Amino acid sequence: MPPTGPLAGLTVLDMTRVLSGPYCTMLLADMGARVIKVEHPGRGDDTRAWGPPFVGAESAYFLSINRNKESVTLDFKSAEGRDILDRLIGRSDVLVENFRPGTLARQQLDYASISAQRPELVYCSISGFGQDGPRHQQPGYDAVIQAEGGLMSVTGAADGPAYRVGVAVADLVAGLLAAQGIGLALYARERTGKGQHVDISMLDGVVSLLSYHASIFLTTGVTSSRVGNRHATIAPYDTFPAADGEFFLAVGNDDQFVRFCGVSGLQELVADERFATNPSRVVNGAALRERLLPVLAQRTRRQWLESLTAAGVPCGDVRSVGETLSDPHVEARHMIEAVEHATLGTIKVLGVPIKLSDTPGTVRTGPPTLGQHTNEILGELGLNSKAIAELRQKGVV
Repeated sequence: MPPTGPLAGLTVLDMTRVLSGPYCTMLLADMGARVIKVEHPGRGDDTRAWGPPFVGAESAYFLSINRNKESVTLDFKSAEGRDILDRLIGRSDVLVENFRPGTLARQQLDYASISAQRPELVYCSISGFGQDGPRHQQPGYDAVIQAEGGLMSVTGAADGPAYRVGVAVADLVAGLLAAQGIGLALYARERTGKGQHVDISMLDGVVSLLSYHASIFLTTGVTSSRVGNRHATIAPYDTFPAADGEFFLAVGNDDQFVRFCGVSGLQELVADERFATNPSRVVNGAALRERLLPVLAQRTRRQWLESLTAAGVPCGDVRSVGETLSDPHVEARHMIEAVEHATLGTIKVLGVPIKLSDTPGTVRTGPPTLGQHTNEILGELGLNSKAIAELRQKGVV
């Protein structure tokens, strides 16, 4: 299936590994860009070895973030490999890398070096702490960034230890911001003809997610604390035990609270000054929860979800990953796709979350095996089979 998305015709050179960079380049590939993933001969992206679980010889982790890409193996520290890399850069619109700041500068592969020859290139760097600042050379690992970025301090039970979020959100938000930054830089290039450097810091991304927690501190000096599944400024907004398990109740305003009380038979709470308004419910959250617990425990989750949803009160079941991925609505939104893999046959992957009416993204090809497209890509550069075989013998590709 040829790419037809809004980025069709653009070539992205992917010099990233692990999660933040590969997630970024997958998003670009989904939208039609040709993404050429440069991997080290013999071992490739670190996540190819992250498991179990493995599916055949492929790690489930790698499969999750590398669809729609081509893989070329290349040791660009060698003279011949560097020549090939330079030729690939010359054919690319975007270069994405997530090496530690300063690493590529030692090989004249940093933005300053490359932009002097290719001023139209959009060059994106993803790192833990950014390209400048006193900590810019420190490595960035997701859990460390969640801790340093304040996210762990507001995650977990009020009387328990801090927890990281269950997905690598520091990596993922960096990938999202990188894709957005690249899109903005490409848009600017349409008007100026010039590329630019997109500098994405995982720490910056996590700090930006602090949103109202940051605003509370910046405007009042009060530091947020962990509140479990509750919300710092909305009530009732928490998980509650029903007769057969937990569900989430998210009453976002006073009108919803009135409707909730009607469904639950707690109309007297509406006239109670402790619970009449959202600010008063937040202040008296513990007392409110005590009133709700015995009532909510009287019905099953399904009964609560049906009656509350019918009344327009936001709520939801606490589901496992498997239950979520089996939801007919998720299927209807094409968030599970089947795609062919070179060695595994048909596999399932997540779908494209951005829905465009006229130029939609697509899942076209499975995640590549290591070096799957090396011969093809080197052939495009003019190398014949004999030259490629010699490079393989030398360990260059």
